[in-house]
Amino acid sequence: MPQNVLQGVRAEIEMLSAVRHVGRIEAVDAEVLKVTGLGRHARLGDILRVTRADGTDLHGEIVKLDRNAVTVMPDAPAEGVSLGDRVLLRGPLRIAPDDSWVGRVIDPHGQPLDGHPILPGSVWKPLRNDPPAPADRRGLGARLDTGMTVLNTLLPIVEGQRVGLFAGSGVGKSSLMAHLARNMQADVAVIALVGERGRELREFIDKVLGPEGMKRAVVVAATSDRSALVRRRCAWTAMSVAEHFREQGQHVLFLADSITRFAEAHREVAVAAGELPALRGYPPSTAHQIMQLCERAGPGAGDAGTITAVLSVLVAGSDMDEPIADILRGVLDGHIVMDRVIAERGRYPAIDLLRSVSRSLPDAATVDENRVITEARHLLSAYARSELMVQAGLYLSGSDATLDHAIRAWPELDRFLAETETQGISASFDKLRLLLRRSASAGAARSTGAAKSRPSPSRSAGDPMRQVGAPVSLPGRSG
Repeated sequence: MPQNVLQGVRAEIEMLSAVRHVGRIEAVDAEVLKVTGLGRHARLGDILRVTRADGTDLHGEIVKLDRNAVTVMPDAPAEGVSLGDRVLLRGPLRIAPDDSWVGRVIDPHGQPLDGHPILPGSVWKPLRNDPPAPADRRGLGARLDTGMTVLNTLLPIVEGQRVGLFAGSGVGKSSLMAHLARNMQADVAVIALVGERGRELREFIDKVLGPEGMKRAVVVAATSDRSALVRRRCAWTAMSVAEHFREQGQHVLFLADSITRFAEAHREVAVAAGELPALRGYPPSTAHQIMQLCERAGPGAGDAGTITAVLSVLVAGSDMDEPIADILRGVLDGHIVMDRVIAERGRYPAIDLLRSVSRSLPDAATVDENRVITEARHLLSAYARSELMVQAGLYLSGSDATLDHAIRAWPELDRFLAETETQGISASFDKLRLLLRRSASAGAARSTGAAKSRPSPSRSAGDPMRQVGAPVSLPGRSG
C-alpha cells in the first residue's frame, strides 16, 4: 500500500473518539437551531451533525453559546428538522492537506468536487491558523515574473506581497487572475472561489484556467448556493492549504475571488449570532476577519516558504470608499484598480494605472528602472489631465512640451499596458525604454523639421506676408 494512503488512514483513525457527546434540538428559530444537552463540551466553532426523523443528516456550526443552549447555524436549509432530533458533537472543523491535492478541485471540507477520490494528509490543521510571529517573519522577496508587461514594470509584484484587485462585475478580474494562475512565477497556486456561480466553476477550470494552469493548482470552491458558513470557510480552507505548502519551503500563489463575498458570508453568520450591523451594513467583526485572513499570507519564518496573495474585491459602481475596499486598502501591500470605461473601449486587462499602487516600489526596481517607471507615469498622468481638451481639439500643438510628448507616447503606452510577456522582466523594461525613446525622438525630429521649414521673416515694412513676431521697420528709420 502506498505510503500516502497509510498516512491518510492513520489521520482518519486519529480523528476517531470512543466518547461522543449528544444533544437534542430544543428550538428552531429562523435560520438557527437551539440545541441543549451538550453542556460544557461544546465550544464556539465546533461542528454538529443533526440526524433528522427521516434518517438524513444535517451539519452545522456553533455560532453562539448560552448557559442553557447553544446556537447552531446549519450548512444547508433546515427543512425536516423537528424538536428532539438527535445532535452529535463532532468537534472543531479541521482539514488535512496533502501534496496529492495539486491539480484537484475540492470543497471547503476537503471533499472532492471533480468526481475522483481524494486522500487526506497525515496532519490535521485547523481552518483558522494564527499567522507567523511578526518578529520572526522574513521581509518581502524578489520581484516576480507575471507574464504581463504592466505587472512586470509599472506595478511590480514581489514574493510575499499581498495585492488587492479592485474591480466591478464583468470587468475581467477573473480572466486576469486566471492568467496569473497560469503564468505567474510560483511553485503552487491555491485558488479560492468564494460564492461563484455554479455554471462558472467548470468553465473557469476547463477554459479560463485550462489544463496548464491546473497542473500546479489546487482549487477550493463554494458556489453561491451554499450556505454562508460554507462560503466563509472556503477562504479559510484555501489559506490552510497554502500554509501546508509554505511549511514545505515552497513559494505559493494564493488567489481569492472574492474577499467581498467572504465578507458578505461572514455578515450573515455574525447577524445570525446576534451581532448588530454597524459599518454600512457590516458588523464590526468584519474588519478583524479580513485582517486575520490577510495576515496569514506573506513570508514565513525560518526555512518556511512564502505565500504571495492576490485578493479580488468587487467594487460596486467603482466606489473605492465602500467598507470592504477601504479595509483592504489599509491592510494590503498594493492595489490594482480595474476600470469599466477602459474595458468598454476594448483594452484588457482594464487596469487603471494611475489609480493603482504597488508598495514594493521603489525597492523592487533599480535606479534606472525607477526612472523609467516615473517617466511613464508622468506621461500617462499628463495625458489624463488634458484628455478631454485634446479629444475636443482645443489643444494647440507646441503649447506644452510635456503634453506633446504624452500625446505622442499615449497610444503605445496604452497598448503596452495590455501586452503579455514571455521573455521575462528585463524584456518588459526593454520594451518600455524603447517606447519612451521612440516617442521622445519623434518629438525632437518634429521640432527640427518645423524649424527648418519656417520661412525667413521679411524686413520690408510693406510686406503683407510678414511672419508674426518678425522685426518691424519703423517709418523714418533705417531697417
